Amino acid sequence: MSAARQALGEFGERVAERWLRLRGWRVVQRRFRTGHRDIDLVVEHEGMVAFVEVKARRGDTFGDPVGAVNWKKQKELGRSARVWIARHGRGSDAYRFDVIGVLVDGSRVRVRHVEDAFSLHLSA
Repeated sequence: MSAARQALGEFGERVAERWLRLRGWRVVQRRFRTGHRDIDLVVEHEGMVAFVEVKARRGDTFGDPVGAVNWKKQKELGRSARVWIARHGRGSDAYRFDVIGVLVDGSRVRVRHVEDAFSLHLSA
């Protein structure tokens, strides 16, 4: 991955984190890694834990960033989420997968937050 793409990804994660905090979410963990896979953000609000995948793009030439979370990425996120739950989960928590798309177009930044973007069986 090029340095420019990595910087854009990190910028997108900071934007997403700020977006979530302003809406009452608490960041539990950033970039939870299991092997070569990771979850960008793990956040919590009122007993709901969301595993958040952040996709950032410059312009919309390649489509909506949210659409980039395909079945393969969903499966990888599910595997990582199961590990996170086994290590840190509490029986009282509910879990979901969110996707946040950050679209950077010149000086304009747009955020699209898709709550409960897809479902996977998460029992440990």
